[in-house]
Formats: sequence, structure tokens, C-alpha cells
Amino acid sequence: MKILVTGSNGQVGSCLVDRLQQKPEIEFLALTRQELDITDPVQVDAIVKQFTPDVIINAAAYTAVDKAEQDVELCYAINRDGPRILAEAAHKNGTLFLHISTDYVFSGDKKGLYSEDAPVAPQGVYGQSKLAGELAVARACPRHIILRTAWVFGERGGNFVKTMLRLGQTRDVLGVVADQFGGPTYAGDIADALIAISKQVVNQGVNAYGVFHFSGLPHVSWHTFAQTIFEKAIEQKLLNKTVVINPISTAEYPTPAKRPANSKLSNKKIKQLYGIEPSDWQLALKNLTAYK
Repeated sequence: MKILVTGSNGQVGSCLVDRLQQKPEIEFLALTRQELDITDPVQVDAIVKQFTPDVIINAAAYTAVDKAEQDVELCYAINRDGPRILAEAAHKNGTLFLHISTDYVFSGDKKGLYSEDAPVAPQGVYGQSKLAGELAVARACPRHIILRTAWVFGERGGNFVKTMLRLGQTRDVLGVVADQFGGPTYAGDIADALIAISKQVVNQGVNAYGVFHFSGLPHVSWHTFAQTIFEKAIEQKLLNKTVVINPISTAEYPTPAKRPANSKLSNKKIKQLYGIEPSDWQLALKNLTAYK
């Protein structure tokens, strides 16, 4: 099997590279944004024709949620136009297309879990651009998997875990939002899920396409997530003090872009059709030195 990975220096992309390097049965080509501009159809077509992948995994995305409110054109170029161009190239070449999306396609106002067919209502430019990308991919390539995830963290790039560990070194008291809930998701588990899906479709003939949710359990607030990070940091002797984490409301921490209050995604469909379990985010914190 041959896999083309875009956005290979991002949180998920770098984890994909790590895992694919350990799988000699898979030939892969991993390209950074500098090596492949996914918004350039000529570049994309040339790479796909030359490498002839069985699978394209698009891990490239514009993820600066607040900055997106001003940077609208670039955000849409990367989150809508790029995925469409990749999906069109995939369809022309008979390639399976895997694309990562987000909980931000939902308003976050409902109670309970969001299933794949729940009504979408993104509240900001980032979520709107990601939904536009989903729709563009679905139109361009019937053999697509759109994997929505949430609260991604990993050893590379900027994320909540790294921010907490950094702040914990210099601060004794922190205020963390306690009225937004979701499932923290380890980037390495997303990479594993994408590879598992690729294998089942290409090697085993599974043809379950469409939108899937994949995120972490248990669902928690950002406040509880932070508490767990600091507990693990003390256990692992990365911190030699207790950091007081005060719960605050979303209203007390205003941001340019509105965040979903409820980002709880149902993992039922991906488990039923692909046998993939939710991300165990607590297990992913067992070696916090890797996040420093």
C-alpha cells in the first residue's frame, strides 16, 4: 500500500510519519506545506500522478481559531480549497481520500453526544471553513473518509497540554474554563485510526465511506483536563509544586472566536464499522517529558 501524507509537520502529520516509518509494508510520501501547496492544483496533480498513492491522508489545516476571524481568505484556501483539490486528484486517480475535520462544525449548544448526522451550525470562520471543506471533499471524491475530531494534543506543535506544562513552571494559580466539555484526543491515536482505516479499505475491501467521529474518552471540561495534566506532571516529577487551578466561565475568558460549549462526539459509528476504539487521552499523558 502507498500513502501520501500532506501537512506532515503538523500535530497529526508528524505522528503519521512516526508510525508509517515503523511499517515497512507501507510505502509513503510525507510532504510539508513548504514541499506541497495543497491549494495549487498543478502541484497536487503532478505529485499524485508521480507517486500514484492508494491513499491520500490530508493532515494539512489552518487551525488558528481566533486568528481565522481576520485571516478569512487564507483559512478558506487551506481548509476548503486545498481539500477539494486533493479530493479531485484522488478521484481522478482512483485513490481513497482521508480528511481530518473538527467538532467546530457544530454549534456546541445541544445536550448529550454529537453523532455524525447531527445538524451542523459552525459559529466562527474556522468551523465554517472546515464545514465547507467537508462538503467540497464529499462532492469531489465519493471514496472519502472525513474524520472529525476534537481537542487535539501531541508531542509536536502547540496545544493545551504543552501550554499547561509551560504555565505550570512559572505560575502557582491558573484560571481554566470549566463550562466547555469535550474529549481530548491524542494526535498519535488519530494517526493510528487513519492508518487502520486505510488498511481496512485498501487491503480488506471495506467500503464504509463518509463522515466519522473519533475523539477521546472520558469527556471532561478544560478545567478537569488541566487538573489531570498537573496531577500527572507531579507524579512524573516534572513539577515539584501544586498549581491551583480555579474554574472560570467562558464569559470570564473572552476570545475572538466562539468555542462550542459541548464538543462531545459519539465514537459509536467508527467502532461499529471499523472496530476503532476512542482515544485514551489519559494513557497518552504517561510520558509528559515528550511534550516539553
